[in-house]
Amino acid sequence: MFNVKKNLAKIIITCLAAGMPLAALPAQADASVLGSVIAAGIQMAETNNQLKQLNDTEEGRQALFQEMKKKQGVNNDPYLNSRVDTIMANLSAGVAKVDPSINDMPYNYYINPDTSFNAACSLGHNMTINTGIFDLLVTDDEIAVVLGHEMAHGQKNHVLKGYQQQIPVTLLGTAAAAGGGTAAAIGASVAVNYIDSVHITKPQEREADKLAFEYIANTSYNIGATAAVWQKVIEKYGESSSSFAGEIFNPSDHPGHEERRDTYAKQISEYSNKVVTVADGVVKIHGKEFVAPASTASMSGAERSYFVAGNLARYYHKGTRNIAQAYVQNGTVYLENQAIMTPAAGDLSAQELADRLNALQK
Repeated sequence: MFNVKKNLAKIIITCLAAGMPLAALPAQADASVLGSVIAAGIQMAETNNQLKQLNDTEEGRQALFQEMKKKQGVNNDPYLNSRVDTIMANLSAGVAKVDPSINDMPYNYYINPDTSFNAACSLGHNMTINTGIFDLLVTDDEIAVVLGHEMAHGQKNHVLKGYQQQIPVTLLGTAAAAGGGTAAAIGASVAVNYIDSVHITKPQEREADKLAFEYIANTSYNIGATAAVWQKVIEKYGESSSSFAGEIFNPSDHPGHEERRDTYAKQISEYSNKVVTVADGVVKIHGKEFVAPASTASMSGAERSYFVAGNLARYYHKGTRNIAQAYVQNGTVYLENQAIMTPAAGDLSAQELADRLNALQK
């Protein structure tokens, strides 16, 4: 009987999606079975319609946005919100260079009071950002990586696909049939309960990581922050912690933290035309050690190494044959107009680093 129902469901949903009449369905089961399957098919079709309304229409996405803020609460701290406004503006411009469709549906976003480290993109390009992100991540570059990752999920409709798999068929269909408000408002009131449980697959997660790198590369943010975020996470929470809230850090469904960090390190090297490599806190140029940055109060030496590698990769990405001489200005080492590294306590001096960099380029 299960197989009969399954086959009938496929036929019915196909018919509903195509706008075909149900009268021509094959008589493969008794009336009660057929009736229940028809009802399930209708609810599935209605659920998908409601989800698409929340995802694709301005009315729907604004209704969901308001429901999200009402459920989670909003942190109105002016300093944090100003930072997020700047980051989102820069990221949106970077995304537009890769995927201009973002201009058709700009992102809604807000900071919620949750002190855990997470952010999430829901339907309709609606993003929620935990206050806890600002407790762990010091730089806007790293915050931009997390938000860019979430925007990648939104751009590729991973969220809609996850909702379609996760939300029970009966919920949105039943809610929509119940009345008591606009379809968008009703759907939003149901969907908001699934903000923290959308199913994102490992392939989708890897795609979002890759796109986040492309987005960051099209901004002025340091591409090394892509790997630095995961170095910070590993140092704080370990390789596969279950203490994270929300979907982007779910250890059972997502790549491990070290895998994600090391994948980004490879992308940094590829971006530099394979001139730069970074691993175990050591930055190399043409396979020879340039620097192993010291730790500071806010950042480990390993985390800093990815920022130095990112700066170098920006320079070598140009593929120029005539390598410029490194020089020091106001305590920072430069190659042409590209800042490379500002030494901290425990590092070589800026001039020593410039001399070493010049020797490695010969």
